[in-house]
Amino acid sequence: MPLLARTIATPLLVEIRRGAIDDLGATLAASRISPSGSVAVVTGTGIGPRLAPGIREALPSSDSTTVGTATVAEARRLESALRGQSVDAVLGIGGGGTLDVAKWAATMAGLPFVAFATNLAHDGIASPVAVLESEGQKRSYGAHLPIGVLVDLDLVSAGPIEHVRSGVGDTVSNLSAVSDWLLAASVSGEHVDGLAVAMARTAAMAVLGAPGATSSEEFLTTLAESLVISGTAMSVAGSSRPCSGACHEISHSIDSLFPGTALHGEQVAVGTLFASFLRESTDLASIDACFRRHGVARVPRDLGLTNEQFAEAARAAPATRPDRYTILEHLALDLTAMRRRVNAFVEAFDS
Repeated sequence: MPLLARTIATPLLVEIRRGAIDDLGATLAASRISPSGSVAVVTGTGIGPRLAPGIREALPSSDSTTVGTATVAEARRLESALRGQSVDAVLGIGGGGTLDVAKWAATMAGLPFVAFATNLAHDGIASPVAVLESEGQKRSYGAHLPIGVLVDLDLVSAGPIEHVRSGVGDTVSNLSAVSDWLLAASVSGEHVDGLAVAMARTAAMAVLGAPGATSSEEFLTTLAESLVISGTAMSVAGSSRPCSGACHEISHSIDSLFPGTALHGEQVAVGTLFASFLRESTDLASIDACFRRHGVARVPRDLGLTNEQFAEAARAAPATRPDRYTILEHLALDLTAMRRRVNAFVEAFDS
């Protein structure tokens, strides 16, 4: 019998530890990504200036560029700048927005991309997806998977705890996303990639049961590893399907209707709990316990939204991904019915 297999794209380098930024040059050389340290460094306007001196010392042969907000226009500006450079790779250093701009621009310029995450707010650090704003709307764009993923736990620990909580919400949401994927398969025959499902679930379960305080090195390491696995699950699936379902539709809808409400992962966390409530999931109690333990947003008021506003966002959520079938599309609740479900949800979990 023939042995059938497939080739899976994964990062060549994954390093999660304290002090990772101190020897960037040696790390890139040892992994053969850039033996000479000739890379295009891309930082944001937030943490970038503070890290700049250390980056110059670690990578004296690098060229540095600063980017602003995560928009298609900014990514195109960076792409144009990168096309004029002869470098081994693009090294994005910062949070999700900076990494998404650098990832998309590197893809368009035909250059390998290395993601150096300074926070763990969402699973974009190792995903083949860049979320960029265009015409006032956030959209997901395909991009090459990072060739390397680095996380400095010292920088993560020094950042806002809300970023860690956001990452918890985004990772645990895999359970809801997978349930939506399996629902779509049962209703419309949508193909489900079993390996992608296994990876997405494994990442979520690791965070769900991880010991240690939210800010402990043990927990942060588990969260970082799970975010990398989630990104790879999307690469295996060829889409964000294993990590994005009704929970993300709700978050995108909140962004559209009530911009600036909260971090992506915080909105996804509430969307996850609500979607799990709608489907009466057996994971509901463990998800709620995890969110309580780590102080993650659970109900609309944790986001600064009223029940009415959240119901409006949940009702409009399917329009954010017309090609995706989730529990929201399956139930097809009108606004009145959605309000009733949201009120029941809040009554059950707002304590």
